[in-house]
Amino acid sequence: MFGTGSPLGASRPHTATPGGEQRASMRRALCASAVAAPLVLLTGCSLWPAVPVEDRVRHVLNPRPRVATSATRNLVLAVNPPLASPGFESSAIAYVQAPHVLDHYATHEWAETPARMIGQLLTRTLEDTGGFRAVVRKASGLPADLALDTQIVLLQQSFLTKPSVVELTLRVQLVGVARRRVLATRYIEIIEAAPSDDAPGGVVAANAAVASGLTQVAAFCIDAAADRLLPLTGRP
Repeated sequence: MFGTGSPLGASRPHTATPGGEQRASMRRALCASAVAAPLVLLTGCSLWPAVPVEDRVRHVLNPRPRVATSATRNLVLAVNPPLASPGFESSAIAYVQAPHVLDHYATHEWAETPARMIGQLLTRTLEDTGGFRAVVRKASGLPADLALDTQIVLLQQSFLTKPSVVELTLRVQLVGVARRRVLATRYIEIIEAAPSDDAPGGVVAANAAVASGLTQVAAFCIDAAADRLLPLTGRP
């Protein structure tokens, strides 16, 4: 590809001339350099300094939905730290452009993992319902009658539709602590249209989706702790 002459010249016999070997050696070195240069660039081993990476923009999940208040039950609800499915455990903002292919934005990320932010939001939202004597975090070690287990099954911006949408799926389970009995389990699935097909638009839609999810989780806990289910908690 980088030869110096026609292919026919290669079949001609070589005649030694003074300094010919030295010139031939130099030609070979130059050809090798010409071939190697693109390879260096392709492998990322550039001879030039790397371009500085843009500072990351950090986003938060912080909706505070209005929830319906409920009659207070003499029960303490513990909110266990939410778990996250593989691919959604980090602070990266996930999106999909092709089925079954998960990508993450390079310069936008969550300020904390979604699981941790949603855990704090769940505690506050459940307190706002007034439906329990107290709502505590599992890490506090305080005794509780009920425990809420939550898993983030899906939290991603999907570009498979236009405009893009944020898909949120939560798996929630309420457990009676005293008898270690599952009172109820539910999957909550929300799809929220993004105002723009980029990371900021995805963040706006994610906050709206989480707000809807929090409202549904709160209603789920209130319903599952209804009087007809209270005997399973060990309470009179």
